[in-house]
Amino acid sequence: MDLQLKDKVIIVTGGAKGIGEGIVKVLAAEGAVSVVVGRNAADNARVVNEVIATGGRAFGVAAELTKPEDSEKAVKMVLEEFGVIDGIVNNAGVNDGVGLEHGNYENFMASLHKNVVHYYLMAHHALPALKKSKGSIVNISSKTADTGQGNTSAYAASNGARNALTREWAVELLRYGIRVNALVVAECWTPLYAKWIETLPNPKEKLAEIEAKIPLENRMTTPEEIANMVAFLLSPRSSHT
Repeated sequence: MDLQLKDKVIIVTGGAKGIGEGIVKVLAAEGAVSVVVGRNAADNARVVNEVIATGGRAFGVAAELTKPEDSEKAVKMVLEEFGVIDGIVNNAGVNDGVGLEHGNYENFMASLHKNVVHYYLMAHHALPALKKSKGSIVNISSKTADTGQGNTSAYAASNGARNALTREWAVELLRYGIRVNALVVAECWTPLYAKWIETLPNPKEKLAEIEAKIPLENRMTTPEEIANMVAFLLSPRSSHT
């Protein structure tokens, strides 16, 4: 399917692993220039090289997004390299288990910086470029904002904020022709999810129990399936559906 993303420069935070890596590769397959923003330069380079090896285009930016200044730095590096930004996928984050009973202020605030502050900062710093390109923003979110999970107050709060920011930006940026959407992920089989399952008693039985409650085919979504949905939301074609 031609999603009209050819030559579009699209930033993907957390693009070196899991869902982010899937998004990077799907966008590149659609002809976009995928910009991998992540803390580890070697991880970024691996994904960039894999994209290039298959005939796609990608660019890596090493940035520690828990540091506010690194969001601005990342955006500047992309503009210096390409002169344009056509889209941002805010994806980086981690379910870090900062709960209410056993959490504290310091860890709660640190988790907000891991999971939502850089969503705002990346969009804020890229906004002048997005106005010029009439680009789009996709925020990756999680069902924890709506369902809860237990022992993850900061992550749940961050995802609630991601959803609220999506609605707010969609209203604020409508006059500029900038589309803003969120994709709320439920169960997705990523390396982090696989690692989490193994921390539970009887992981195979727990996984079967979880999958049995998933309405669609009783299986988890794959990163590639999430990536295809993100690519569609970034596409100009999505505004006509």
